[in-house]
Amino acid sequence: MKNICIFCGANFSGDPLLELAINQLAEIMVSRDVSLIFGGGKVGVMGMIADAVLNKGGKAIGVIPQFLMAKEIAHPGLTELHIVETMHQRKQLMSDLCDGFITMPGGLGTMEEFFEVLTWLQLGLHSRPVGILNVNGFYDLLLKQLDVMVEQRFLKPVNRQLVLSSGDPIELISLMNNFKAETDEAWFKDRNLI
Repeated sequence: MKNICIFCGANFSGDPLLELAINQLAEIMVSRDVSLIFGGGKVGVMGMIADAVLNKGGKAIGVIPQFLMAKEIAHPGLTELHIVETMHQRKQLMSDLCDGFITMPGGLGTMEEFFEVLTWLQLGLHSRPVGILNVNGFYDLLLKQLDVMVEQRFLKPVNRQLVLSSGDPIELISLMNNFKAETDEAWFKDRNLI
């Protein structure tokens, strides 16, 4: 992976473990010459990961819609900043620019971005790794919900395994580097699902 797209919040919870994870992830990315692709804002976790990558000598490439320039406050010091018209264009360009996706703590927008690229992976629209950096158990309940989806036969086990997760940035990057997409679209044809 040479470019990783990170989905994360425009807010910051103040969690010192999250701040530590941001710096660890930035260190790993820069040491491996991996560029950051992200939402382009200078606030919250978005701004923190961009600052951490840039301060360590790495590249940070932002993609932000024009209408969010004021709300998310575009980061002024990025390697590149792409300004687009819509959220759909933002997500598509971020996807086009990256070799893998990491979801860090965030809110509704972060969840929407995560589930969209995960759905694209399940449908075979891309074959890149989709990871969750589960800092301090932030996504424990989300991961449990995915397990419930399997138990209730709304999600096949093979598609549940598409979600890579770890609380450790080094382990997550390793999982992503070793990822091979194995999806099962048979649920389109099979009413029994499993």
